[in-house]
Amino acid sequence: MTAIRIEGLRKTYGDVPALDGLDLTVETGKVFGFLGPNGAGKSTTIRILTGLAQAGAGRAWVADLEVTGPRHASAGPLARRFGYLPEEPAFYGWMTPREFLDHVGRLFGLPAAERRARTAELLSLVGLADVAKRRIAGFSRGMRQRLGLAQALVNQPPVLFLDEPASALDPAGRKEVLDLIEHLRGKCTVFMSTHILADVERVCDSVGIIARGKLITQGPRDELLARYAIPAFELEADAGGEGALAGWVEAQRRQPWVTAVRISGRTARLTVSDVAAAKQALLPAALAAGLVLTRYEMLQPSLEDIFLRLVGEAGGS
Repeated sequence: MTAIRIEGLRKTYGDVPALDGLDLTVETGKVFGFLGPNGAGKSTTIRILTGLAQAGAGRAWVADLEVTGPRHASAGPLARRFGYLPEEPAFYGWMTPREFLDHVGRLFGLPAAERRARTAELLSLVGLADVAKRRIAGFSRGMRQRLGLAQALVNQPPVLFLDEPASALDPAGRKEVLDLIEHLRGKCTVFMSTHILADVERVCDSVGIIARGKLITQGPRDELLARYAIPAFELEADAGGEGALAGWVEAQRRQPWVTAVRISGRTARLTVSDVAAAKQALLPAALAAGLVLTRYEMLQPSLEDIFLRLVGEAGGS
């Protein structure tokens, strides 16, 4: 089933195109990573999907409700079908977390008993139960992000939008937020806009990459890694082996299946066109050359490699 569907979405700010015919689908229950460089159109997409901006053209649906129709027709029902955590959430600093979540519950029309139960459940989920009576003004950035995630879940939405949820956090705060996102897998559809590739590689099931307002590629994370993989091998020689390593590298350049070579200190990386031939030849050749290796591995592609390659090809960097 599809939780989010976008067809030909366009948006301009003056003469500057933010979205240029964007097409995208997100399956129900997935944690979806929406990747792109700054200015690619990520935040604009979320603003349109959450009803905070209007598209110039195209159509989009969230949880089977069209969000690109007249605002008065979809605003009320739409607000009940999604949760939203902006990049910089705002709070009433004089409130406590308990008071704030109760206030959000009132906005959704939840009865008193349900508000109390939901508030307690969410404070426990985001690890703020022990500070439920403290003023929000004294919270760290990580605590505020976790409270923002709690408020986005008050109405138990089928779709959750997160705009750069961990970009300004320290490593501890980022881990806390990513752990919470992982916990939501299968409980709702998570649409996470970010430029932090390591976060996407850790928590997302599927990925879409956008540049200059257009979708470059989309698919399951592991499928993308396999599709755009560039076979490469990396060797690291023991201390003092730089000279022997350089000689060995020069010999490997002449192999017809070696397409690129990079050497840095005691480490050499070889990109190949024939993995089978490389597996048979590289290690025996290194040993025959007298190299004492501290590391030898076939590299797995990273999402960062794919992102930089595709965005560069699209002219988005």
